[in-house]
Amino acid sequence: MAVILITGGARSGKSKRAEMLTRAFPGQPVYVATAEALDGEMEARIASHRARRETDWIEREVPLDLLPALLATDGGGARLVDCLTLWLSNLMHAERDWEREVSELVTALPRLKSPVVFVTNEVGLGIVPDNPLARSFRDAAGFMNQAIAAVADEVEFVVAGLPMKLK
Repeated sequence: MAVILITGGARSGKSKRAEMLTRAFPGQPVYVATAEALDGEMEARIASHRARRETDWIEREVPLDLLPALLATDGGGARLVDCLTLWLSNLMHAERDWEREVSELVTALPRLKSPVVFVTNEVGLGIVPDNPLARSFRDAAGFMNQAIAAVADEVEFVVAGLPMKLK
């Protein structure tokens, strides 16, 4: 089983790279979407991602309960989780214990049978946010990304559509 983490900035090509890596594994790929179409802009983003993928993906929409979705789909094709940053945002918005849920995910990953490719955003490269909520989110995303990267077999940073292998 492989755990791959793909990180980078907005519109860097992370999802496209992750889709290619996921399809390289045998079996029918599973797309685990954490985004919710709460407005027109997100509807358009989701539609763009769907249009780019081939139709043989199994799709799961999972804004909050990521680990149960990974456990339920284990033993089949590789799973692509797009994206961890939105999942974290959803957890924080729902006032769930994100630290516990990230910890449970990290603990479970080595026991899974089927590969998992995670997409996440690197949000810590810009200026320090001007409000406490944004700083809290930036910090939480940094801790989450470090925790997943620590157990991942491979980590890539994507810039301008070009992957750089970190691990």
